[in-house]
Amino acid sequence: MGRLMAAAGLLALVVMTGVAQAEEKANPTGTWKWTIQMGDQSREMTLKLKLDGDKLTGSMPGRDGAETAISDGKFKDGELSFSVTRERQGQKFTTKYAGKLSGNTIKGKMTFERGGESQSREWEAKRAEEKKAA
Repeated sequence: MGRLMAAAGLLALVVMTGVAQAEEKANPTGTWKWTIQMGDQSREMTLKLKLDGDKLTGSMPGRDGAETAISDGKFKDGELSFSVTRERQGQKFTTKYAGKLSGNTIKGKMTFERGGESQSREWEAKRAEEKKAA
């Protein structure tokens, strides 16, 4: 009975260590791309993220190519969230993103206001391959 308990304890330790290592490996740092549909037009979106502890920073280029920093970035247990605030014609528009990281994919929801009403849309981004210097 003692050996059985010791074996069960060792197995539990191995499983917990594996789970902790898997959580440490999950990292959203990198460049992410996805396409959104707006009416009959599609637009490619790019997001650059960097993880420092559980603080998430990064930026997203706008239509004019100018980088807009993300705010309120968080990453914990494979879940991430952040906001992007842009200004057009003197008005500020904030889009909130939330998603789950799984390998090289982030799936989640983005929420925003349009016409005074809150709306949401699914988003799925793929990690862009890093170009290696020759």
